[in-house]
Amino acid sequence: MEELQSALKERDLIVCTLPEKGRCLLTTRDFYPGEVIISQEPYVCVPNKSSGNRRCDGCFTSSNLRKCSACHVVWYCGSTCQKLDWKLHRLECQALSRLDMDKRKSVTPSIRLMVKLYLRRKLESEKVIPTTATNNYNLVEALVSHISDIDEKQLVLYAQMASLVNLILQWPEINMKEIAENFSKFACNAHTICDGELRPLGTGLYPVISIINHSCLPNSVLVFEGRLAVVRAVQHITQGAEVLISYIDTAGSTMTRQKALTEQYLFTCTCPRCIKASDDIQESAILEGYQCKDYQCNGFLLRSSDGKGFICQRCGVVRDKEEIRKIASEVKSMLDTVLMSSSAGNHQETFFMYQKIETLQRKLCHPFSISLMQTCEKLLEILMEQQNWREALAYCRLTIPVYQRVYPGFHPLLGLQYYTCGKLEWFLGDTDGAIESLTRAVDILKITHGTNTPFIKDLLLKLEEARAEASYKLSSKDEYQGLSYTSLRHS
Repeated sequence: MEELQSALKERDLIVCTLPEKGRCLLTTRDFYPGEVIISQEPYVCVPNKSSGNRRCDGCFTSSNLRKCSACHVVWYCGSTCQKLDWKLHRLECQALSRLDMDKRKSVTPSIRLMVKLYLRRKLESEKVIPTTATNNYNLVEALVSHISDIDEKQLVLYAQMASLVNLILQWPEINMKEIAENFSKFACNAHTICDGELRPLGTGLYPVISIINHSCLPNSVLVFEGRLAVVRAVQHITQGAEVLISYIDTAGSTMTRQKALTEQYLFTCTCPRCIKASDDIQESAILEGYQCKDYQCNGFLLRSSDGKGFICQRCGVVRDKEEIRKIASEVKSMLDTVLMSSSAGNHQETFFMYQKIETLQRKLCHPFSISLMQTCEKLLEILMEQQNWREALAYCRLTIPVYQRVYPGFHPLLGLQYYTCGKLEWFLGDTDGAIESLTRAVDILKITHGTNTPFIKDLLLKLEEARAEASYKLSSKDEYQGLSYTSLRHS
């Protein structure tokens, strides 16, 4: 702990323990929006497993991949990543190669992550892999597992997973109970590694980053630059304040957020947003409630005192409970059907069904409804895959007002939605619209992502090209008008 405190002191940070929270990360100076607070390489990490999209174990790229010729499980993009990973993979490769091919195919990323955790610990104890103050197994041991709060069904699952790890490693002295507890630590502490557009690439364990607590009103954001986890300030964080990130998507009512946090992370959030119960009644009714019967009203509905309907809090019109139940039941039935259609790969049928769901939700849900926004996002995703750019742009524009409401100003998801909108506008010839959207994207994403990543550099280049195109169009128009005026004078 002293070594960690010393290392963090150099970064103007300190670890403290609070009775109601446990460990937390505090600042020892002011941090400003866009400033890196802390970054960390993973202690262990694995790429996601997908038959159609393999990734390099070293850098998570999906290009120029070659399978390890011995274990046939791990992929690398070239000799550089393979050599950097060799000390650890040499042992993993030997362990995986002992399994028959069918068992190797059943090894999930979570199992691989645990195997790599124990192999790294072994190599650290043998001084093959060096330890640092911010990356060593002692920090993993210090992570909270919440094992006493887990139900029996989950404990049985962890025990089964521990048995598979034991089968792979075949170490006589291995502690099965400890493996099960470490799986519980993964569930609470591991992070999904994403690319610049927040698409999941893999999973990593970052022991110092895991000290940072959650808030539904975070002052920082966690993004990834390759495998490197980077925490940046999105607000002015004063000296002595706690660094806070969000563990979940914060769009949704307090009840929805608390449910997600309790199920995944086994704690109840007491951030300022969560303890404002009176404000949440209205917000819940808007984000997860129903549309006024007068579709022009945009008011939110609360249940009537007799329980027979819902009253609009703006115009007073009552909407019948049975009417709402009928539409909601139809939407649920169609959502169940569309999930089956989507898994079967029937994209056209999936698209038409989502359109029908959207029509029903517009009759049922408030315009700022999260479920309606999610349906529009699904339609946008399908239209992008179909390269139907004009309709995709229409849906992208529909989602932005909802994003603006449910996310704070400097949220990467809002910035990325502006980015998508700007790309579509530019492709369709709306240069002025593209400049406006891309500028808004840059204003947000330069805070959340910094300015030196390939993704942001590409975004800045797009904005520069759009501005150059607009300037060229304007000068061409002025030149044409000048020529027309001269022709008129001499005619």
